[in-house]
Amino acid sequence: MKIAIVLGTRPEIIKFSPIIRECQKKGLNFFILHTAQHYTDYMDSIFFRDLELPQPKYNLGVRSGKQGEQVGKMLIGIEEVLEEEKPDVVLVQGDTNSVLAGALAAAKMGIKVGHVEAGLRSYDRTMPEEINRVVADHLSDYLFAPTQKAVATLIKEGIEKSKIFLTGNTIVDAVFQNLDIAQRKSQIFKKLKLQPREYFLLTLHRPSNVDNREVFAGILKGLELIYKKSQQKIVFPVHPRTQKQLDTFQLKLPEGIIAIEPISYLDFLSLEKSASLCLTDSGGVQEEACILKIPCVTIRENTERPESLEVGANILAGTSPTKILSSVQEMLTRKSNWPNPFGDGKSAKRILEIVLKG
Repeated sequence: MKIAIVLGTRPEIIKFSPIIRECQKKGLNFFILHTAQHYTDYMDSIFFRDLELPQPKYNLGVRSGKQGEQVGKMLIGIEEVLEEEKPDVVLVQGDTNSVLAGALAAAKMGIKVGHVEAGLRSYDRTMPEEINRVVADHLSDYLFAPTQKAVATLIKEGIEKSKIFLTGNTIVDAVFQNLDIAQRKSQIFKKLKLQPREYFLLTLHRPSNVDNREVFAGILKGLELIYKKSQQKIVFPVHPRTQKQLDTFQLKLPEGIIAIEPISYLDFLSLEKSASLCLTDSGGVQEEACILKIPCVTIRENTERPESLEVGANILAGTSPTKILSSVQEMLTRKSNWPNPFGDGKSAKRILEIVLKG
């Protein structure tokens, strides 16, 4: 059996890393196709080296662009590779344009599709990611659901039960595997002169948060209030999109924020593990913080990771400055003894066993 792994963004590489390692361990016939939807150094070749993963066999170099243009380029490139390689199954992960293009190209060519992290829903169709994950699920032959809630969602949408498999989330495998590498390699604390538990960690990049000046300014006001109240520095690796919007809107980061260039995943994971609290609009960070027992405040009105809310690891703050502050204060009072709802760290092994059974 030949397996194609289609990915294109940093979160996909992270969550695919345990599957790639398991493919290597089992000596399977597989190849990696990278659309290069994310294309900075830390999101490309250096990233694979940092995580001690093989370089992709194919790199489409698609980069950013309008959604239709980006997906169109991906479809053309993926189809050409699949015609040449003739894999038996194409694996995609998550909810990006790379997932949509990979699933669509394979399905149209009669190649089986396996969707890792199937069944997640925010129920917000204004999010491009929601469209991508719904379409990918309904095109897939194998739906690898991370939680029982995701399984129930897929059944409710009319997908055949025989296609749905409860595997846990590969993010659990990835966090612990990659944390081992981070502890060997990362020098971020020395570089930033930080001590564990003496800072908050922030990520912010979603269009709904940074593409609207009023919303973005409100979030920055919330961060200002947090620092005034807590006197905890906020470490902020600034996403290129976010920096562009700060410049466009002529907004300034408030006092207390340590703004840094985008960092390697290993450095980020090290910071995440030792933060007092995470502030984020990222789905992956919500999961990682929950797994690492770090309180999380999500700067969004909804989440496709409701399990993190249910166990008490996370809270939805929206974008109101006062709500962001009160959410931080609430999370800091909670004990970090919640159960991990995302699995036992053996998801990659389960997924490949299912695929190999055919």
